Amino acid sequence: MLESLIYETIDGKPFYRKGYRDVVAEKKTLEEIKGTSTLQSVISYYLIKMISMFTSEDRYFVLVNKPGVHIDHRSNLVNDVAIYDQAVLPPSSISKKYADVPPRIAIEVDINIDAADTSETSYIYRKTRKLLDFGVEKVIWVLTDARVVIVATNDLIETIDWSRNIELMDGQQFNVGAYLQKRGITVE
Repeated sequence: MLESLIYETIDGKPFYRKGYRDVVAEKKTLEEIKGTSTLQSVISYYLIKMISMFTSEDRYFVLVNKPGVHIDHRSNLVNDVAIYDQAVLPPSSISKKYADVPPRIAIEVDINIDAADTSETSYIYRKTRKLLDFGVEKVIWVLTDARVVIVATNDLIETIDWSRNIELMDGQQFNVGAYLQKRGITVE
């Protein structure tokens, strides 16, 4: 049963789904902890909508719904959104398996692991570094509790208020705070 509660593995270390302890204690079912909040879903939708406005289906695959990335035999990660250049992930490579090549951009909306055995900050940096070392150009984390966006490249890691315009790729920008305000969504 513990195997099904693993969210991802980094360097052989399993990271369990947030809420897995309640499943083990039989207070919740696996299905109860697998979903995302309405806020996370709205933010993911907004980002996907923004991406689809400027990316070409002839050049990119925009993978959603927790696309997996197989980095090596000890590291299998998932993202909320992954933008792949088709030169790296051609149509002939689309299968029922995790991708084994890096996306151009990996996007995360919140932290989906139980961080009792590590700090959330440590997990963010560890996963981000693993993705960048694998060849991802940019890793973006949208953190709803802090209302910030972390943007990481090999050269720089920035934490930015989510109400500022932030470059996604190719000069295109997004602004989570402005979008939520426009939609009448207040974050408590």
